[in-house]
Amino acid sequence: MLKLTFCLIRRPEFTRESFQDYWLNTHGPLVASVRETLRIRRYVQLHSLPPDALFDPGAPRGAPSGYDGVAQLWWDSAEDLASTQSDPAAAEAGRLLLEDERRFIDLARSPLWWGEEHVIF
Repeated sequence: MLKLTFCLIRRPEFTRESFQDYWLNTHGPLVASVRETLRIRRYVQLHSLPPDALFDPGAPRGAPSGYDGVAQLWWDSAEDLASTQSDPAAAEAGRLLLEDERRFIDLARSPLWWGEEHVIF
């Protein structure tokens, strides 16, 4: 399985709550609507908790502040994903997702990368 991990920082005009609401209730259904076109096998949103919900796990490590959320998307293989690259419908689906992401995500501050899972337990 091939996985895309996207660490999200919200645009400044959004509160954490309004960002997470938009992401879950507007962007989530948009991703679901193009899942077959883009051959996405699985899509998960991990929403951050309020800063005062628990202790800060990064403080003892000197880590930077966290993200507003993390999106994870899975494909069966790199070849499966590559098969969408010449499909005009997939290009349009990707354009729609990016256009919506620009509405609520600070893209310049939100890293994303490809990875392969290694399950330990």
